[in-house]
Amino acid sequence: MSPSQALRAALKGTETLDIQRFHINITVGSNVNKYPAKQHARKVASKLGVSRGLIYLIGKPTVFLDDSDQTIPFRQRRYFYYLSGSNEPDCYLTYDIAKDHLTLYVPDFDLRQTVWMGPTISIGEALDRYDIDNARYAGSLQTDISAWLRLRNDDSQIIILHPDHRPPVKYEQDIFETESLVPAMNAARGVKDSYEIELIRKANIVSGLAHTAVLEKIGQMTNESDIAGLFLETCMTHGAPEQAYGIIAASGENGATLHYMKNNEDFGSRLSVCLDAGAEYECYASDVTRTFPISSTGEWPTTEARDIYLAVERMQEECIRMIKPGVRFRDVHIHASVVAVEELLKLGVFKEGNSVDEIMASGAVSVFFPHGLGHHVGLEVHDVSEQSVMAATDDMSPRMRARGFLMQPASMMSAALLEANMIVTVEPGIYFNRLALKNARTLPIARFIDFDVVERYYAIGGVRIEDDILVTTDGYENLTTAPKGDAALAIIRKSSVKNSRS
Repeated sequence: MSPSQALRAALKGTETLDIQRFHINITVGSNVNKYPAKQHARKVASKLGVSRGLIYLIGKPTVFLDDSDQTIPFRQRRYFYYLSGSNEPDCYLTYDIAKDHLTLYVPDFDLRQTVWMGPTISIGEALDRYDIDNARYAGSLQTDISAWLRLRNDDSQIIILHPDHRPPVKYEQDIFETESLVPAMNAARGVKDSYEIELIRKANIVSGLAHTAVLEKIGQMTNESDIAGLFLETCMTHGAPEQAYGIIAASGENGATLHYMKNNEDFGSRLSVCLDAGAEYECYASDVTRTFPISSTGEWPTTEARDIYLAVERMQEECIRMIKPGVRFRDVHIHASVVAVEELLKLGVFKEGNSVDEIMASGAVSVFFPHGLGHHVGLEVHDVSEQSVMAATDDMSPRMRARGFLMQPASMMSAALLEANMIVTVEPGIYFNRLALKNARTLPIARFIDFDVVERYYAIGGVRIEDDILVTTDGYENLTTAPKGDAALAIIRKSSVKNSRS
């Protein structure tokens, strides 16, 4: 059986996938169960704290591009998926809390649509495929909700995510509740069940294979687009056609831009690549970053590049070992920052004679480590929870807020406690961003930084290492299988020898 066949069999639950070279062995058991939508609905109702009411959700509709007959690529609304398991467009659902009854509404049959695009899902297929009590065609939605309103208890409400998500019914009283569902859904989604954990595990397996494919070919590549293309191709051929986020294939100084996404520059004489890329598997994300040399020898081209990688490696290894229930993620981030300061002091980036405590108190470390240590992973790459493990500030750009990166001292972060079955990233990094360091020259923290030494490190750009960590009852499990450190360098060296002989 070829590696590709073995992966496909493992993802289907029929084989054991040996990925020992990716650090761990995983056995994905046979699982014919449906996505646990009903369990999720009950969990959300429990978080709402009500015994009656009708939860109403709108799935993602088909949307056309402006001034075009082409549709925007479909991506299901994640709150809707959590309560339905349905990745079909133009659907709706209701959950009657008192009756514990979950209904999925699918698009009405349309012959023209069927001829051009293929048939939409039938109610029979929906009942077979999803963990629901009933399936109805969308044409009956208004009648069904009107009937529920006529029979409802006086204090029962229709509970919706947003004010503009009201169902197509007319009613004199304001019976819509719009404040509670989002926080209840967030609280429910923060702690994963076993089904969700397995999907994230599978997403990581595919990502691991894609990262490995890049390592095997990096010596033959000449442009960032080569990396992005091979990563995407590998994911698609192993059952994961969607990415959890845009691929970041940042070579050289581009690695100092946290969300670099141009992915179109030649390597030239650049030293290394920061590859932040993760597959999505059945709507669940992985989030993986690896940094490695652009070299067919599998060696770091400069002492500076090696030293910064080893510093970030130490940051990550020590932080991962801290993960367990009851730990404040803020404290883990602070530890990462302390390690960064210690390592940069050793290298002379921070001036000798300054203490770790002084530098930490000044906030100078944020010039080199400008983002939070991690975030939840789930249906979103930066998933929701009752209380985020990281904080966001009002002055951050929407993109930065969405991505979870934080430009503020660690003391300002949230104090959320880790719980068993949460999945969080641990993604420390050290960056040498010219604009950030130019600005630092004008600030009081400039007295801590040796800018002459910094000049030797600009070519590195940035180093980030990121894994997805499952919080277990007594510690953690690293779900990420992508090679890193010495294992990654060994793959580059081995592939170089193999390619030179072919």
